[in-house]
Amino acid sequence: MDAGALALALGAAVLHAGWNVLLAGSRDTQSSTAGLLVWGTVLLAAPALVTGGISSDAVPFIAASAALELVYFVLLARAYEGGELSVVYPVARGSAPVVVLVFGAIALKDSVPLGAVVGVLLIAAGVVLVGLVDLRTRGGTQIDSPRRDLLFGLAIGVVIAAYTLVDSEAVEHADPIAYLALVVAPCALVYPLVTRTRPDLSARTVLTAAATFGAFLMVLAAFRLAPAAPVAAVRETSVVIAALLAAVFLHEQVGPRRVLGAIAVVAGVAAIAYS
Repeated sequence: MDAGALALALGAAVLHAGWNVLLAGSRDTQSSTAGLLVWGTVLLAAPALVTGGISSDAVPFIAASAALELVYFVLLARAYEGGELSVVYPVARGSAPVVVLVFGAIALKDSVPLGAVVGVLLIAAGVVLVGLVDLRTRGGTQIDSPRRDLLFGLAIGVVIAAYTLVDSEAVEHADPIAYLALVVAPCALVYPLVTRTRPDLSARTVLTAAATFGAFLMVLAAFRLAPAAPVAAVRETSVVIAALLAAVFLHEQVGPRRVLGAIAVVAGVAAIAYS
């Protein structure tokens, strides 16, 4: 793998984990998400105008992806509102490629190689480890605290898989940057209406938006230097990075078992990417 592509993929992983930590640690995740989408639209406007390249065939994909992205951000903000990033994030990021793989096998009749099967098993083991780590005892009663976060993570993973499938077809009809701008813009308009939230337009939210869409652009740049599979695999190291950042900045109880679970998820995604 080209050194430049490796650096870009790792940088994207750090930025992606970072913006999720910023969002999860914000005072009001709903307001911060609304602001993130507004600033994202502003930041993407100029590059989108320069690159252009949208055909009429892309319109249905833009509409579908915008609807799915809206659901994604609503779920993500709600998940981080009282939930733990070190559970939600690895489950969401790990389950998405599994859903895509299963959909391809069932709906598209794609063959499933052995490496992909191993990857699914690794991800499943990682999710179990992440979910078991927080079984605590309070007043003599065992409390399954990650159950809510696991369900949110799985729901978010399904939505990620859905918009990934849509976007993979859309790039045949549109420049990725212009396409992303047109997907984000309606989300920025509709999200505050759906959630009845006033956007937070603070400097912290600008930084969150820059990291969000900067990570996307770094992945695009990496794809120009190296094949998609290794880039995708390196990019998913964000799962481990996010767990560590959650422990340091969000003061979550990220013990060895949860870190091991996150590593298993990364290994599983890598196995699927390379299969």
